[in-house]
Amino acid sequence: MRSIIPEKLYSLALSLPAPLYVVGGSVRNFLANLESCETDWDICSPMSADDFSNYAQAQGFHVSAIYRNTGTVKLRDTNGVDYEYSCFRSDKYVRGTHVPVEIFFTDDILLDARRRDFTANAVYYNIAANKYEDPLDGITAIKERRLTTVAPAEKVFGEDGLRLMRLARQSAQTGFNPDSDCLSGATENAALIKDISPERIFSELNAILYADEKYGNTDGPYQGLSLMVKTGVLGYILPELYIGKGVQQRADFHKYDVLEHSLHAVKYAHKNIRLAALLHDIGKPYCLQKDGNFYQHPIEGATLSKTILQRLKASKRDIERIPALVEWHMYDLDCKTSENKLRRFFVLHFDILDDLLLIKQADFSACMDDLSPAPTRLKWEALLQKMHQEQVPFTLKDLAVSGTDILALGIEPKHVATILHELLLHTATQPKDNFKERLQRLALVIYKNL
Repeated sequence: MRSIIPEKLYSLALSLPAPLYVVGGSVRNFLANLESCETDWDICSPMSADDFSNYAQAQGFHVSAIYRNTGTVKLRDTNGVDYEYSCFRSDKYVRGTHVPVEIFFTDDILLDARRRDFTANAVYYNIAANKYEDPLDGITAIKERRLTTVAPAEKVFGEDGLRLMRLARQSAQTGFNPDSDCLSGATENAALIKDISPERIFSELNAILYADEKYGNTDGPYQGLSLMVKTGVLGYILPELYIGKGVQQRADFHKYDVLEHSLHAVKYAHKNIRLAALLHDIGKPYCLQKDGNFYQHPIEGATLSKTILQRLKASKRDIERIPALVEWHMYDLDCKTSENKLRRFFVLHFDILDDLLLIKQADFSACMDDLSPAPTRLKWEALLQKMHQEQVPFTLKDLAVSGTDILALGIEPKHVATILHELLLHTATQPKDNFKERLQRLALVIYKNL
C-alpha cells in the first residue's frame, strides 16, 4: 500500500511522535483491488486534534477545520490532496439517535475499530511502519468480500439507523455481501430508518442508484436495492413501491412481479433515468387496490411519484421531470399511434423525449430480460430521424418566426404564446411551412379563430 500513499502524507507520518494510520475505504479498496477515480483518505492516530494539527501545519498542510468534540481535523496538502483526520475514540449511542451521545478519546486501536460499522472498513495501515493492523480480522472479510459488523449486528444497527442504508450502499458499490448475522441485525432494526432525515435517505438512495460508477460493480444498483428489499428497509422509505412485492403481472409479458420488475428496470436503465425507472410502475399496486386493474397506472403513478420525490426533498428538476416520464412511459406501447399524432407528441414533450426513449427501453428489457431494442424505441427513433432530416422545428427557437414577428402583425400580446404554440404543432406535421411569410399568414388565421 506504500506505493499509493501520497508523499506529503508519508512525510507527515514520519514526523509524528505517534503512529499515523490510513483506515476505511482506501485500505479496503486497495486490498480488494477495487479501482476508483478517487481515493478517500481517512487517517487517524491516538494524537489529539490540536496536537496533530500543529504537526500537520509544520509540514506545510493547510488545516481548514478542527472539530474538538469529535477529534476531527480537515486538512489539505500542498498538492491539493484532501484528508480527514480522527483521533482514536469510542462512541456511546442511545438507540435510534443516529449521533453519539458521548465520545471518549482513547489510545486503544481496538476501541476505535469497534466504533466503526463493518470489519472491512476497520483495517488500519501504519504508514511509517508499512504494515497493517487488523484488530477485528477485517482482511479476511475483505478477501471473502463479506460485510461483517464490528460488534453484534443488533448493536451496530440499533445505534444508527443510517447504517441500514450504508449497508446497502457499500454492498452495491463494492460487491461485498453481508453475512447472515449482519443481514439479520439489519432486518430486525429496519424500522430505525424512520429516524433518519429524508435528505440523508435520498442521498444514500442516489448513491445506490449510481453504485456501479464508484468501483465498477456492474450490478451494483440492483444488488443494493435487492438488499433493501431483503432487510425490509425499502418498505419504510418507499412503501408505495414495496407493496408491489408479490403483485403478479401477465405471464406472457412479465417474468417478475411489480416490485422485482421495477428493480430490473433499474438494472437495465441508463444512468440518466434510474430513479424514474425505479418509480415507473409505482401506480400499479395502487390502481390494483383501487380499480382492480392496472389501466390508469401511468397517470396515478405520476401523482404518486411526485409525492414521493417531494417527501424525499428531491431537486425541483427531478420533481418536474420524473413524474412526466412516469406518466408517458406507456405511450404508444402497441406502436399503433399515427405518425402525425406522434409528431405532435414529440414536439410537445421534446424536453423529456431522450429520457422517455431510455425508460421505454429499460421497461421493455425488464419484462423478460430482453436486451434487444424495444419496438416502440425503434419506431420512434426512425420517425425522429425522418423529422430531423425534414428540419422539423422541435422548439420555439427553431420556428422561422418569433414573438416580435407575431406582434408586428397587430396581434394582441396576450395571444402571442398561444399562436406560437399552434404554429409549432402545425410545423411538426408540415415542416415545409416553416418560413416567415407562411407562418405569419397562418398566425393571422389562428388569431381570427381564437
